[in-house]
Amino acid sequence: MSFLSRLLGTAPDPRDAVRPLWHRVVELAREPSYYADCHVADSVGGRFDLITAVLCTVMVRVEASELRAQSALLAELFVEDMDGQLREFGVNDVVVGKRMGKLMSVLGGRLGAYRSALASKDREKLIGAVSRNVTFSESSDEAAGARLVADKLLALSDRLNTFDDEEVLKANGI
Repeated sequence: MSFLSRLLGTAPDPRDAVRPLWHRVVELAREPSYYADCHVADSVGGRFDLITAVLCTVMVRVEASELRAQSALLAELFVEDMDGQLREFGVNDVVVGKRMGKLMSVLGGRLGAYRSALASKDREKLIGAVSRNVTFSESSDEAAGARLVADKLLALSDRLNTFDDEEVLKANGI
């Protein structure tokens, strides 16, 4: 991309190639069964936790393929979306930057926690990561909820591995 193209904004956004996958991540994280069956807290925190869990699962699949560079683009879309959400909640410009830094740190930490468990298909390790990183409803059995969420993430990981790279980017059928 030339300097002039970047300056004038005439070049296509490289994130457009992964945008369908980002939208699918959000759709998957909003699946009602996570909240009804797995007892994830239906709150801002619980929804954020699920978006990061699903995003990490997708990023692990993307990183293990020829699409490795697309993982950074997914993270950029996460940042863009979270920035918009913070502003929608009324967080002012001065604070948004600090909060975004913290959210990126959270994503990086969770990616590290989920990556090794998902890559090795270690259910117990994944249950531990989910227990530490997902907010469950107050009246629920958190251990049972963590097992259910971990099983759904492992199933998603297995499903993602049945698609070729192009299909993953298009997010059709995932």
